[in-house]
Amino acid sequence: MKKILLVFLFVILAFGTLLAACGQADEEEGQAGTPADTQDTTDEETGDDTDGEADAGDFNVKMVTDVGGVDDKSFNESAWEGLQQFGQDHGVEVDYIQSSDASDYAPNLNRLARDNTSLSFAIGFLMADDIYSVADQHQDKQFAIVDVVIEDEDGNTVPNIANITFAEHQGSFLVGVIAGLQTETNHVGFIGGVEGFLIKKFENGFKAGVKAVNPDAQISVQYAQDFNDASRGQSIANTLYSNGADVIYHAAGGTGNGLFTEAINRARNGENVWVIGVDKDQAEEGAWDGGNVTLSSMIKRVDQAVYQVSEMTMNGNFPGGEILEFGLDDEGVGIAPTTDNVTQESLDAVEEWKQKILNGEITVPQTDEEYEEYLASL
Repeated sequence: MKKILLVFLFVILAFGTLLAACGQADEEEGQAGTPADTQDTTDEETGDDTDGEADAGDFNVKMVTDVGGVDDKSFNESAWEGLQQFGQDHGVEVDYIQSSDASDYAPNLNRLARDNTSLSFAIGFLMADDIYSVADQHQDKQFAIVDVVIEDEDGNTVPNIANITFAEHQGSFLVGVIAGLQTETNHVGFIGGVEGFLIKKFENGFKAGVKAVNPDAQISVQYAQDFNDASRGQSIANTLYSNGADVIYHAAGGTGNGLFTEAINRARNGENVWVIGVDKDQAEEGAWDGGNVTLSSMIKRVDQAVYQVSEMTMNGNFPGGEILEFGLDDEGVGIAPTTDNVTQESLDAVEEWKQKILNGEITVPQTDEEYEEYLASL
């Protein structure tokens, strides 16, 4: 498995521009299943190609969101931010099509292929079957998918699909350390979106981190079986908090927005409850007039991965058929920079356990079976 070194860009995203673009797309989307009209976010001055790059005027990158949408405050939004930054930095046209239902995935991907898109991203493992079919129908086109490896019937990767993966279990372990140290009820929770191998990585990594520092902690787990149902997320959060959990970590996309709503409502009533966000720094989602319910977030640099693969492809190095993994060693995952509610003890412990993972002293479990073996080793 090939490791790619993430080079952080340290630039400030023009948030006003990004949100305006997202809002415009939502207004133009129309009925469910109708792709948004294309939007050109390309700067007018596109003639300054850097050495070795393709002509920016002949290159464009577009993405298809999953049902969470481009403004999910999480996974899709991070990908769109990275794509927009790439467009601004290189004078390249970027765009997205929003999916309202799973049945939109194949038509949306086909649309990008027919429009001669230079590189088409499928954001999320839910599009695995669809991108496989569309890429097979358009073997002269270049595609990339986030969070899953696409293989043919013989178990081989597909030459015109780049596979972007992350070590989510490692980042989840670190926020589990924070949860295990800062719970006051000795009971924490996890809310997953659609149960499967990917979200199990989040769950098992988190549980392992909690148990590493607090072996006696109770951990409650529940899945919504949906990435875009905030009301369902709020209902599950209500149950977990009511049963004694005071820290809940989610890996549920838009469903997790309901967790923040429930936590804020309880905080307004004087309860001391916390949320651990996912994919990007979700401190903003936890803010209310009396404080902030976001304890920390597990960041997953989807934005940087999308940026890098786009840049590689523009420069003639499309990683088709390759498996790219972003983990702790290249800062592809980790804890969010906002640490206002994290104690120094927790921050020190995070660094200690991070080094243990990097040094190979511990192997963070991904599956239920690996988690049980991990527990037996404690």
